[in-house]
Amino acid sequence: MSKKDKKKGKTSAEDVAVQEKEATTEMASETSEGSDNEVDQLRNEVSQEKERYLRLFADFENYKKRTGKERIELFKTAGQDVMVSLLPVLDDFDRALKEIEKSDDDVLFQGVTLISNKLRETLRAKGLEPVGTKAGDVFDSEIHEAVTQIPAPSEDMKGKIIDVIEKGYTLGEKIIRYPKVVIGQ
Repeated sequence: MSKKDKKKGKTSAEDVAVQEKEATTEMASETSEGSDNEVDQLRNEVSQEKERYLRLFADFENYKKRTGKERIELFKTAGQDVMVSLLPVLDDFDRALKEIEKSDDDVLFQGVTLISNKLRETLRAKGLEPVGTKAGDVFDSEIHEAVTQIPAPSEDMKGKIIDVIEKGYTLGEKIIRYPKVVIGQ
């Protein structure tokens, strides 16, 4: 081998080494760019998953609150059917007390009053309250049910309640029976 060939061979080996080094550097930069893209992509995926998790968590919290409120409402009005079925009994007690009061039998009146009060207190303890409506109150369609209208006995009674035909009751905060009233026209 001549000196020139050796030089060529050496140069070729050096060239090969330089080319390999350049290729490695180029691959490293491409890998670096590829890994940067991969890291960015993974970060985006993680942020999307985090957002999905937070939304799911918020939905679950809202579900818990809603079912908790529904459960409380159910407990408050669980006995509504029983209460509604007992309202005619209360009405009968009121009518009986009015009739017994007209008679002179004080013992009977006191006995029926005692039983009536005991029943009313038991129902009140369970959340049943009468709607406070009386003659002379202003008619409110949100609270009262107008059965009929009659000519007002005086000018100041127009639009007001003349008579209460049937008492209204609330269970908790919900009206379970609207008071039936006669209003002045």
